[in-house]
Amino acid sequence: MAPVQAVAENSRMQSALTGLSLSGKEPIQIESDKLEVREADNVAVFSGNVTVVQGPTLLKAGKMTVYYVKGGDGSAATGSANIDRLEVDDKVYVKSNTQVATGDRGTFDMKTEVLVLSGKEVVLSEGTNVLVGCKLTVQMQSGQAQVEGCKKGEAGSGRVMMSITPGSVSGSQNQ
Repeated sequence: MAPVQAVAENSRMQSALTGLSLSGKEPIQIESDKLEVREADNVAVFSGNVTVVQGPTLLKAGKMTVYYVKGGDGSAATGSANIDRLEVDDKVYVKSNTQVATGDRGTFDMKTEVLVLSGKEVVLSEGTNVLVGCKLTVQMQSGQAQVEGCKKGEAGSGRVMMSITPGSVSGSQNQ
């Protein structure tokens, strides 16, 4: 692959990473089998088939813990308090527009709008394009993303794997 073409392909994949989005500003709908509210701790724990919808984004997990801003107005029991961060565990699935990301666990900081997915294998895909590592960090405001490889053994650091099919990213044009 010529260097110019490699740069073009890399910029297409980088622009593809901006499809995942959550926001601290839009309404969130949450459904689960069970809800436990610990008002004194400003925490709500959703468990069992957790589904979260915000705009075009769908998040699924086995468990989600919502941490509310301490000392803020509102109540964790009614969900009217401001959310500080979300933590999700147990087979995390995030779909937004045409992209899907999966991992074992994740966090979303509502103030900084940073999503972190981690696990034994984190996969980000869009159509036939696939990116695999063990930690995906997405800055939602800027669309910047970073993927870290999986450690192999105690001493080694793993590598990130990316598979791109030219022209397959929606909206991309051949250069």
